[in-house]
Amino acid sequence: LKGSFVILAMSLEEPDKIVAFKRSNPLVIGISKNAHYVASDVSALLPYTKKVIYVEDNQLAVVSQKKVQIYPLKGKRPIKTVVSKIQWNIEQAQKGGFPHFMLKEIHEQPRVVADTVNERIDKRKQEVVFDTINRALDRRMKTINKVFIVSCGTAYHAGLVAKYMVEEYAKIPVEVNVSSEFRYSDPILSQDDLVILITQSGETADTLAALHEAKKKGAMTLAICNVVGSTIAREADVVIYTHAGPEIGVASTKAYLAQLTTLCLLAIYLGRIRGKIKKDHEARLLRVMSTLSKRVTTIVDDCKNVYHCAGRLAKAKNFIYLGRGFNYATALEGALKLKEISYIHAHGYSAGEMKHGPIALVDKHLPVVCIVPDSKTYDKMLSNIQEVKARGGMVIAVATQGDKLIKKYADYKFYIPKVPELMSPILTIVPLQFFAYKIAVLNGCDVDQPRNLAKSVTVE
Repeated sequence: LKGSFVILAMSLEEPDKIVAFKRSNPLVIGISKNAHYVASDVSALLPYTKKVIYVEDNQLAVVSQKKVQIYPLKGKRPIKTVVSKIQWNIEQAQKGGFPHFMLKEIHEQPRVVADTVNERIDKRKQEVVFDTINRALDRRMKTINKVFIVSCGTAYHAGLVAKYMVEEYAKIPVEVNVSSEFRYSDPILSQDDLVILITQSGETADTLAALHEAKKKGAMTLAICNVVGSTIAREADVVIYTHAGPEIGVASTKAYLAQLTTLCLLAIYLGRIRGKIKKDHEARLLRVMSTLSKRVTTIVDDCKNVYHCAGRLAKAKNFIYLGRGFNYATALEGALKLKEISYIHAHGYSAGEMKHGPIALVDKHLPVVCIVPDSKTYDKMLSNIQEVKARGGMVIAVATQGDKLIKKYADYKFYIPKVPELMSPILTIVPLQFFAYKIAVLNGCDVDQPRNLAKSVTVE
């Protein structure tokens, strides 16, 4: 057989045995005292066990109630296996009283940000630390000439934000690629390059293929991943886990915030080890990052304006999202959330591109979502908003608390606490998640399992 697949086989003559084989797609075996289980994702195993074996490509697993044996495709002796322990618990994979997993996961974001930040800050030295980056890797990162970021979907948007973060704070040129295009473009890589692969599941087929291409060409590989022991996490030179816990809703929310927070810390870390950020500057940034969780909480706890706006616009057929700089990707991600779960057409643009075509769509029926926090492009965004209003468009603004000018131009306002522009995408996306969620609910859509979509994309 050729391609990517997992096969499970049973025989009428041996009904107490499952034979499993994988190539490229994920296969995990759950280990418990009285039973063994076979699945494609650890989340499915949480009700039964926290102990798992990850099967490698071209390995044959023979699973019965009493034992599990893994064989090479050509060979009669079993392979010695490593049993890993899942850190998640069953409560994290349940709704916990919320009507949908997505809403629960949006509400979990303050905790996710706190967990991501707290374990990565050395409070005594006031600097970023990663326990998975040793001295040898640290030395190699100091000499990197270029960074390639490779990811898909929502993780790709996190990568676009990271480009601004790394270039501004570490002064390294960054190229962001969609995973499915990366290896087919015959990327020019060397041992002086760093390839960062961002993936929630650690099993995304296109991103895994990109990892193999990067390793083949000698580049250093770093995975930012949510699933301990997943294929990409195991095969990358270094992995930084996001520890968001299981994300059940297909439309990513808390995993995205965990990725953004991790990438922000990584940019600060790279800036320090390369001598681009002074010690006192890093300390100031980390003091703000230590308060990010509370700032996310203020948004999560006050979504009345968002819900009111969603109620008024739930029947709109099209939306445009506009952003600049660090929040250009927020426009893309906000639009993606809306179309993923409500099936309403939404398109994200760089606000500077509006007059190069999209402004032709603006009329009184078109809602335009503008991400306009306090930033170096604030005046430019305000000018774009005036262009929309001059043509009768309706403006929904995501702005910084205390912004008096925005009241003059926006029909609806969602406010975020003031933070450095570097960290603003971690906050600006939260009201847009609520907005997409409420519109989807009002339209009777299946929020957690939208049509035609899967949580882990394991085929190219």
